Formats: sequence, C-alpha cells, structure tokens
Amino acid sequence: MSLPLVAIVGRPNVGKSTFVNRISGRDEAIVHEMRGVTRDRSYHDADWNGVRFRMIDTGGIEVSSSDQFQNSIKAQALASTEESDVIIFIVDGKTGIQSEDEEVAQILKRSKKPIMLVVNKIDEPNNTNDIYEFYKLGIGDPYAISALHGHGTGDFLDDMITKFPQNVIEEDDDSIKIAIIGRPNAGKSSLTNCLTGENRSIVSDVAGTTRDSIDTIVERAGQKYTIIDTAGLRKKSAIDEDVEYYSFVRAMRAIDKADVAVLVVDSTLGLTDQDQRVAGMAKDRGCALVIVLNKWDIVGDAKRKAEVRQHLEDRMEFVGYANIVQAVALTGKKVQHIWESIDSSFANYCKKISTNQLNNWLMKIKETGFTVTKGKQVLRLKYITQTGTKPPHFTAFVNHASIVNDNFERFFENRMRENFDLSGTPITVRYKTK
Repeated sequence: MSLPLVAIVGRPNVGKSTFVNRISGRDEAIVHEMRGVTRDRSYHDADWNGVRFRMIDTGGIEVSSSDQFQNSIKAQALASTEESDVIIFIVDGKTGIQSEDEEVAQILKRSKKPIMLVVNKIDEPNNTNDIYEFYKLGIGDPYAISALHGHGTGDFLDDMITKFPQNVIEEDDDSIKIAIIGRPNAGKSSLTNCLTGENRSIVSDVAGTTRDSIDTIVERAGQKYTIIDTAGLRKKSAIDEDVEYYSFVRAMRAIDKADVAVLVVDSTLGLTDQDQRVAGMAKDRGCALVIVLNKWDIVGDAKRKAEVRQHLEDRMEFVGYANIVQAVALTGKKVQHIWESIDSSFANYCKKISTNQLNNWLMKIKETGFTVTKGKQVLRLKYITQTGTKPPHFTAFVNHASIVNDNFERFFENRMRENFDLSGTPITVRYKTK
C-alpha cells in the first residue's frame, strides 16, 4: 500500500528543510540560510508511533520574484499540494506574518486537502504569544514548534496522523502487483498493451504521453495480476509542468505498492543514468525486479547486442539479481519470457527457506575460512534464520555484529544466492550479536 503523502510548503527560509530533517530523523534535506536553496522536491520517509508516511520538501514559494526558477518552483510546490494527503504550511514565528505568507495562504485555501499551519522557530517552549497573529491567515489553529530543537513536534504529529486517509482498501489484494516503470518513450505503454491484450494505454512516440497510472487486472492460468502502466520517470530537474509532477508522484506510488517492478529500457539508446535511478527506486522500496531490453529487433547486429547486454550488466551490478529479458513490446516477440520472469521473480520474492536448510548451508560457509577481523576480534557465524518475506529477510547471529563490513556482506549475500535460487528479488540480511 502506498504511503500517505505530506506536502511541506511555505515561503523561502521558514525552516521547511529543517522541519523535514527533524521529523525524518535524518539530515537528508539541505539546510542553508540563503533563499531558494531547495529548488526541487525531495522525498523523505518518516514514522510516527508506527504510522509511516512520506514528506515532500518543496522549494520556497515566492509569488512575486525575479528568480528565473521561481515559476517552476511555485508550480511544483503547488502541484505537490494537489497530490498530497495533508498539507503542512510553515511560517516563521520570529518574523511574523509577511505578505508572501498571506498570498500563499490564499492559494492554499483553494485546496480541498487538510491544511495544518505550523509556526516555526518558537524556540522557547512556553513563549507562544507570538503565534496568535497567524490566526489572521485563516488556515486554522497554528501549532507552535521549533524544528531546530524539536519543541512541540510530538503533539503536532499526533494530530497530523489523524488526518491521513482511513480504511484504505486495496482491491484484488490477492493479485501480483506489477509496476511498469522506466524513462519516457521506452515502450512501457506498448508493453502494457501487449501484457493485457488490450489497447488500454495510449501509445505514442511523444515522450511523456502517459500522464497517470492505469491499473489493469489480468488473469493467466488462474493467477490474477494488477498491471500498472506509470508515467515515464524523468530526471527531477526535467520535471517542470504540474502534470509532469503528478506523473512522477504517481509512478513513485506505483512502485510503493508493487510486488514486481518491470523496468523497460530502450535498447536502441542503451542504458542511461535515468535507468539506473529508476532501478534504484525499485531496489530502495524492496520490489522484485525484471529488466526488459525493449526494441531488441532494431538494436543492430550480434556484436552490438552483446555490447548492450554487457553494458547493462556492468552498470546494473547493484541490482545484479534482476532477471533480464530481451523483447519487442510492439510486436509481442518474447513477451512470454517476461511473464515467466515475473512469475519466477515473485515466487522468489515470497520464498521461505527452512532454518535447517539455512544452517546446513552456513556450515559450508564457515568452512571457507573467509571472515572479518578487527584487532583481537574475529567474526564467528553462529546461526541464521529467515525472519520475513516480500522480499526475503534473514537474521544472522554472530559474536561481534559491529565488525561486519561491506565486503563480508557482499560475500555472504553472493554465497547465499549461489546456493538458493533468489534471482529477481532483493534480500536483506541483518547481523545480530548473540
């Protein structure tokens, strides 16, 4: 299920990025006193009392500005309010109401989404007299907080999560959910039409034709699939129109609720940085992954095809578990192989390996002698068990979890994949001191 979206808006330099860092518990958003540092949206996952949500940190809205980027910033910030579930309007308690605050408030009032007014920079917890003038904005009761110190954020978050959509029901929850993702014009809509057997998605040579996510239910051999054709994912800096922004967020949501992500790559162009970013999104959200090298019939001769395949494998090593299929979505050639890869990837995504099998394998790993040392400490493997699925999660008990390094983690995962069929799915191994 996709996470509730919270849009953080306001004029520049009111502390939006500081607020995001405080709530997310990570210093991911850039904080600087210069106006307009945040020009693009950035996405930050957070959790409050077990309720997970995603925040969108937007650029500061300046209604009248000579900044060449301001029209784009304003459009993207306002677009985020339309796509979000809750809007957080942040103002500066030290400077009081500014004319830009009043203009932003007038714009936000047109939205039908819940709006919460946050008066930031109230660094003295008992000094809330400065917040009363903000009632003039007509947004509702203001919340006095200090994003820098954390004062007042707990009570605010308690109220915020009550405004999230309630009783959201996923239809056809027994279906395998497949997100068709990739850059614009890679052939996603053609592939969706081929998989569904219907011309449900507009197919065009104009990049970005698909503006929304379209869910289609397909049944094959008694198994239901929900196929989501998403808008093409561009580099963030290339998303200027409101509608492009909607498409980006909806594609992110599609990946959130997908079991299997099918990344469509235009073989004639070869792999690009954008393809890598999209694959990274699927990996970060724990989806099984199938990579489709589309338009394979017009790539060139055998030498060129081998180069394209090798280039993809080299640059996609971070998702080396993904199944790769060469196909022609427009004609349906080898699309059957895509279905087979989806099924096998999903099966491994749900795979359960018995504790007995895991520990028999662990004995063989211990015999290799490969380990980690730090000073007098030597890593010893004790025991391993599976602790979750979708994707598979494992917990390995060791004597000193603190000395496990990246090299050992790669070695351990590679040996596990060699012994157990886990192609198509990411896995997570947690090391715990026993």
